[in-house]
Amino acid sequence: MNLKLTQRQKTAELFRDILPADSILSLDEELKPYECDGMMAHNIVPLLVLLPEEIDQVSKVLRICYDNEIPVVARGAGTGLSGGAIPHEDGVILSLARFNKILEIDSENCTARVQPGVRNLAITEAAKPHGLYYAPDPSSQIACTIGGNVAENAGGVHCLKYGLTVNNILELTIVTIDGETVKVGSGALDSPGLDLLALMTGSEGMLGVIIDIVVKLLPQPTDIIVLLTPFDSIEVAGNAVADIIAAGVIPAGLEMMDNPSLVAAEDFVHAGYPTDAEAILLCELDGEAEDIAADQEVVEAVLRKAGAKEIRVAESVEERLKFWAGRKAAFPAIGRISPDYLCMDGTIPRKHLAQVLKDTHALSEHYGLRVANVFHAGDGNLHPLILYNASEPGELEKAEELGGKILETCVQYGGTITGEHGVGIEKINQMCVQFTSDELEVFHAVKAAFDNKGLLNPGKAVPTLHRCAEFGAMHVHHGQLPHPELERF
Repeated sequence: MNLKLTQRQKTAELFRDILPADSILSLDEELKPYECDGMMAHNIVPLLVLLPEEIDQVSKVLRICYDNEIPVVARGAGTGLSGGAIPHEDGVILSLARFNKILEIDSENCTARVQPGVRNLAITEAAKPHGLYYAPDPSSQIACTIGGNVAENAGGVHCLKYGLTVNNILELTIVTIDGETVKVGSGALDSPGLDLLALMTGSEGMLGVIIDIVVKLLPQPTDIIVLLTPFDSIEVAGNAVADIIAAGVIPAGLEMMDNPSLVAAEDFVHAGYPTDAEAILLCELDGEAEDIAADQEVVEAVLRKAGAKEIRVAESVEERLKFWAGRKAAFPAIGRISPDYLCMDGTIPRKHLAQVLKDTHALSEHYGLRVANVFHAGDGNLHPLILYNASEPGELEKAEELGGKILETCVQYGGTITGEHGVGIEKINQMCVQFTSDELEVFHAVKAAFDNKGLLNPGKAVPTLHRCAEFGAMHVHHGQLPHPELERF
C-alpha cells in the first residue's frame, strides 16, 4: 500500500464519527473533479473532500483539522479564476455545496439571508417576486456561489454603479479554524468595533469559513436602456470611457470589448455585434425615465465627440439581453477559438486605459501570444485573455509570464493586480510588486491572528518574504528592475 493511500485512509478515519459515509470522498475518481477551480492550468488532487451540511459538522471538521494540523481549502462552485480553490496535496477540500438554501427574504428591510452554496443568480430569482434583486453579477453568476463571491469580493457588470460584493453584504457568520462560530457585521448600516466584515470579504478563505451571509437587495429599476457603440480604435474607445465618467454620469454598467473578443462572442451568441469594429462599448443606464433621458443625452454627446460613428439603442428587452449575453459569454466564446487561455484581472485608473491597452498590445507582440481584451471599463477593471496552446512546450510558462507583465504594468500606472478575481496562486508573485515587505508582514500578522497554524488555504494570496526575494532576484537576472523594497527582504 502506498504512503499517500495510507495517509488518506488514516485521515478519513478522523471524520467518520461526525460525517456520514457519503460526505467523505476518498476514491481517486471522486477526488479528481476537485483538482482545480476555473484556473485549470494547475492541478492538485486533494487528500480528501468533505461535504458537511450542518454548521456543527463544519465546526467539528475544522477543530479536527486544527488539532491534527491538516490544511483546509474551503470551496464553493469552483468557478474562481485565480486558483484560490486549488487543493493542498496533504489537505482536505471543505466543500460548501450542500449549504445551498435561501433562508429568508426580508422585503421590508431589502435583505436576504442565504447559505454560502446558493448560486448568485438564484438570489435575484428568489427576490424578483418582491420587486428586488441582488446587484453584483459576475459573468459566471448562473453557476458561481455567494460564499465564493464573498471570499473573492466578486464584481460584475453592474458593480460600477452599485459596488462590489463588499458593498452589498451586511453580515457574515464564519467558523474559525479552531471551530468557533463568529458573526461579523450587522443588519444596521454600521456596527461597533473593528470592521471585520470588510476584512473577511476578499480574504480568499484564509481567515475563516463562511457559513451564512446577509446580503442587501435593491429595488428593480423602473426603466433600463442599453447603448452599443462601435469604434475604429480601441484607444479611442478607452478614452471615451473616462470621458463619460468625467461628464458626471455613472452608468449601471459600462463595458468594453476589443475586436477578437467581440468577434468570438458574436460567433458564439449572435448578439448583433458589428464584427468590423476594433472595439465596442456597452453602456447601460437605469432608473426613472426622466433621469435616463438626461443621462442618455450626455452620454451620446460624449460618444459622438469621442468619434463614434454609430450609437445603437436596444429597441426591446430581448435586444438588451442579447447585447449583454454576448459580453457575459465572452470567456467561453474565447474558449472556442483557442485550445487554452489565461483570464487575467487587473485594475487601473480610467484615465490610463488607452495607454495600458497600447502597452498590452506591445507585450502581446513581444511574447508572440494573442490577447483578447474584455473590460469592466467604467471602473478600470481589465480582463486580458491570453491565448495559448498548453500542448506546445513552454507556452503555458510564456503565457503566465506575459500575464505577470500585464499586471505589473497596471501597478506602474497606479493600479492594482486584481479587481475581482482575487490573488490565489495566479498573482502571488505580483503581490511582491504591489506591496512592500513591511506591508506583507502586516498581512501575515493578520493571517496569524485568525489562523496561527497557517492551515486555512495555505500558500495562497499573500507571498512569503522569501518568495518575494526569489522573485526579485529572477527579475534582476533577466535584466529587469525589481520592486525597490525587495532589497530589504
